[in-house]
Parts: sequence; structure tokens; C-alpha cells
Amino acid sequence: MKALLIVDVQNDFCPNGALAVPGGDQVIKPINNLMDSFDCIVQTQDWHPQDHLSFASNHSDKEPFSTTEMEYGEQVLWPDHCVQGTKGAEFHNDLRTQPSQLIVRKGFRKHIDSYSAFFENDQETVTGLHGYLQERNIDELVVTGLATDFCVKWTVLDALKLGYKVTLAEDAVRGIDMDGSVEKAIKEMKEAGVTLRNSNEISG
Repeated sequence: MKALLIVDVQNDFCPNGALAVPGGDQVIKPINNLMDSFDCIVQTQDWHPQDHLSFASNHSDKEPFSTTEMEYGEQVLWPDHCVQGTKGAEFHNDLRTQPSQLIVRKGFRKHIDSYSAFFENDQETVTGLHGYLQERNIDELVVTGLATDFCVKWTVLDALKLGYKVTLAEDAVRGIDMDGSVEKAIKEMKEAGVTLRNSNEISG
């Protein structure tokens, strides 16, 4: 069985958001169109406390988009975004959310960021999504959302490692693109085994 996985289509990642992905809202129409083809639909939601250590504002000597070392390795420091309970953390108004059956919140632990829908950035702490999909006999995923070069990429790579067949809906993702990071992410996902397709070629 296939599932549609919608990664972080939230206000802060869309135009005028705190960490806007260029063209982030352009993913919404193809995602909405895909929903009717799937019996299993899952969304992820970045859900940070205000004092999250991935925020540059919580490091007195750091600027946004610089890096620091965490216990689990290098971490990009972001502008404050998707803070719990704020408008920025809400799903974009134009995104259909009623068909979704599960919302996976991630990044809520102060000391660890979480890009992937499956694991936090230590690659050990699980979100519970894998267990849910197993219980529903899901073995194929179509991944959509934001951002191609971070949360989408890590979600795709982890899904492939866990044994899922994964398709990336090319027209339903957008990236931040720091120094060519989108191109690198696409290459990395392809080498790991993802299939790239346009959303109008995909059905549940």
C-alpha cells in the first residue's frame, strides 16, 4: 500500500514566513490534487519551543545560517521559526488538512533538531511514524513538501533506509538552496534510490 507524506507545509516556510522557502506555497496545489488518490495521508509539523537550541537567537555569538556543533554533529542555526502555538507554526490555509489521518510533530525537544519525519537529527530518536506505517501495511511512500534540501531530503533518505519504495513528487517540493544544496540533495536522493515523478503521473 502507498501513503502520501506531506512535509512541513507551514506558514513560516511559505512566502512572508520567518524561514521562507522560495516558492514554498507553490507546492500546495499539486499536494491538494494528490490527496484524493491516497487512502493513507500523513503530515509532519515542525513544532519548536522558543528556547530551541537550533535557533541562532539562543546562541549569543551566532548568526542565522551559521553552524555549531551539537552532541550529534554539525547543526545549522536557523532564524526562530515554527514556534509552538504561533501562526507561523500553523499549516498554510490553502493546504487541505482534513484528509490527513496522522500529524507527526517534530523538533519539540529543546536540545535536538529534527529534519526527518522518521528520526530526530541524532538518527536514533524515533518519531513513531515508521511503526504507524508498518501497522497500516504501507510499503510505498510519495513524499512532498518543504524543504527539498533539508526535511524532505532526510525524510526520503530515512524512508529508503527503512525499506520503503519512495517517490518524490518533483513539482510538489521546493528548497531553501544554500550554496547549491537543492541540486546536491536531489543527487543524494537519486543515488539512494528515490524515483522522481511529476504529481500528475502519480496515483495512489
